Amino acid sequence: MDELLLIVLAYCIGSVPTAVWVSRSRFGIDIRDYGSGNAGATNTFRVLGSKWGTLVMMVDILKGVVATSLYIFLPDYLTNELHRTNLMIGLGLAAVIGHILPIWAGFKGGKGVATLLGMAVAIQPLVAVCCIAVFLLVLYLTRFVSLSSILAGVAFMVFILFIFNEKETLYRIFAVLVALMVVLTHQKNIGRILRGTESKIPILKHRDKRRQRNPDNR
Repeated sequence: MDELLLIVLAYCIGSVPTAVWVSRSRFGIDIRDYGSGNAGATNTFRVLGSKWGTLVMMVDILKGVVATSLYIFLPDYLTNELHRTNLMIGLGLAAVIGHILPIWAGFKGGKGVATLLGMAVAIQPLVAVCCIAVFLLVLYLTRFVSLSSILAGVAFMVFILFIFNEKETLYRIFAVLVALMVVLTHQKNIGRILRGTESKIPILKHRDKRRQRNPDNR
């Protein structure tokens, strides 16, 4: 019963619609009416800019960390690593579902990538750091948040299954599901990338201007 209550609480934490609240309070709009229509960090970067996109992303990551760490309220899980990891996965998934289907915003949210990252930070920080590095590298090279998210999600699976060779079966299954979910929820973005119509976030403008002025230096 205690575990169920924590899972419900984790869902409620994940349901906090950061992008919706920021867009409404600061700009008087609903972020879901613009761009891709998603209430997540990627669309916030696209519509509101890097400052607000970064804020939304950090809060959404924090949602995953906090929700996944709720196990601390159940002392029995503090000394049993296997049971703790399983509960953390359950709590994290509840938060991700909350982000995708938020009760506080009409069950229309984002894609859950940032909250998934927060979940990974809470469960296995080193893997999370590696995924963040992949995300930032791809973002620097392409300025596509969507592509960065997809490759970071796939990298998470690769790190868990092959690099760190995680032994916990449920965690390995979870890693595969994460990669599949990230790819499936970004199908439209993949299509736009292939067509050359995907929006880039407004960072590294000075670099791009220099390249436009000096195309031979690319």
